[in-house]
Amino acid sequence: MADSPRRRYASPSPRRYRSRSRSRSPARDYGERTEANNPGNNLYVTGLSTRVTEKDLEDHFAVEGKVMECRLVVDPRTRESRGFGFVTMDSLEDAERCIKYLNRSILEGRVITVEKKFRLNYAGSEAAVCLTIST
Repeated sequence: MADSPRRRYASPSPRRYRSRSRSRSPARDYGERTEANNPGNNLYVTGLSTRVTEKDLEDHFAVEGKVMECRLVVDPRTRESRGFGFVTMDSLEDAERCIKYLNRSILEGRVITVEKKFRLNYAGSEAAVCLTIST
């Protein structure tokens, strides 16, 4: 029966319409979105080369202001850069200057984009969704 084309292409069983979660906790209510506290100094950087290190990224952004934190997102298995990261500047003015002057700049032979990163929380839940808002 497993080789039968009729069985293979039959409509899905009613079980597929149930939740796939095995959790016994009640379903989350995603309700209304509210903006999390982000003063606007957290920047989202994309287009990075796999050769870029956190030090390279920090040095590139230090030209426009004081860098508080620099995080490069890496693949957990290979430890290679995934091509994007986050830079937290000391002030909103420094962050806006980085967006103005470093967006579409070249780092390690690649054109990078720099955008403000906003994080939106859903009211009534712990889940968070990151959205990119271009300025």
